[in-house]
Amino acid sequence: MALSALTRFLGDTPLRVFLMLLVVSFLVGLVMHAFGWSPMDVFYGIRQFFVDLWNLGFHAIDRFLGYILLGAAIVVPVFILLRIASYRK
Repeated sequence: MALSALTRFLGDTPLRVFLMLLVVSFLVGLVMHAFGWSPMDVFYGIRQFFVDLWNLGFHAIDRFLGYILLGAAIVVPVFILLRIASYRK
């Protein structure tokens, strides 16, 4: 019964899953060696991706707020002048 639960969890028999993981690990290791990558390079690359994404997000917010302030420098005074002009009527 424990073996069937383990088999159900793994999706196949433990030996076949082990062999499949062994073959896939060998192929991934071969490709990583061909490109000169190490596991830490992959980790640092993923980490740097999220850091860049975080920084890009705040840079986008900064630019967005800059556009709002730039537009407000024209829109708010014009709005106030139009309100004053329509108040006199």
